[in-house]
Amino acid sequence: MHDLFTPGVGRVNSADIALPDHKRAVRFYSRVLRTGRTPCWRDDLMNSQGMPVIGVGARSAEIEALPLQWMPHIQVQDVGAAVLRALKLGGSELLHGRDKNGYSQWAVLLDPNGAAFGLIPVVSREELPQAETAPAGESAIQPGHIAWLDLTVPAAVAIRDFYSQVIGWTAQEVEMRDSGEHYADFNLLGADGSPAAGICHARGMNKDLPPVWLLYLPVGDLTESLRRVRTEGDTVLREAKQSSGEIAFAVIRDPAGACLALMPGQQSD
Repeated sequence: MHDLFTPGVGRVNSADIALPDHKRAVRFYSRVLRTGRTPCWRDDLMNSQGMPVIGVGARSAEIEALPLQWMPHIQVQDVGAAVLRALKLGGSELLHGRDKNGYSQWAVLLDPNGAAFGLIPVVSREELPQAETAPAGESAIQPGHIAWLDLTVPAAVAIRDFYSQVIGWTAQEVEMRDSGEHYADFNLLGADGSPAAGICHARGMNKDLPPVWLLYLPVGDLTESLRRVRTEGDTVLREAKQSSGEIAFAVIRDPAGACLALMPGQQSD
């Protein structure tokens, strides 16, 4: 998922959330995401190439039905047809945008487990925003992006099948082990065969993760970002460490109760 704005069925390009205390939310994410010598995120929380990868919006009466979750925007071949499939399979519709002819432009849904996600049409290359060019002589850094996306639920097989039918993802098994028992989590592949997201069983190392789509966002200094989370009075739910003892990623809860994951980003020298 490191390529920004790649057209194709099943590709996740962006995500957003609408929060009640917008001023506090922007302060929180600005402080937590913008760490390190060369932060991966700009002041406006777009990525460092100026593309709108994540959005922190203000909550309003029109979108009061949206849950306090980060919602990925997933490309599908036909938004209207995908919505009908989701409803038939036990999902529910929160918002549905149509043009003047009634043709579906976008939708926000809940899966049968209650995780929120958005559907958008496949974006043509001509419609893609143009990245900003770094000034001459300036070292390039890894831009802000959604590094990974996964969902942890008790009924992982059923939710895997739901998204496979709604989005068009193909599932690839990932071997896991818990208390001596083997089982499989799943990578979900887009139409081009590239991994787009993951579905995990709520067991073993994942048993305490919240049942929502978790964005994994890179930061320049993960240790400092987690210190700022705690300074703001918010919660680090989990730290996953490598064998070296360094933190591989951490799941946090923001001031409104929404969850996401942070991971180390690459820094320029």
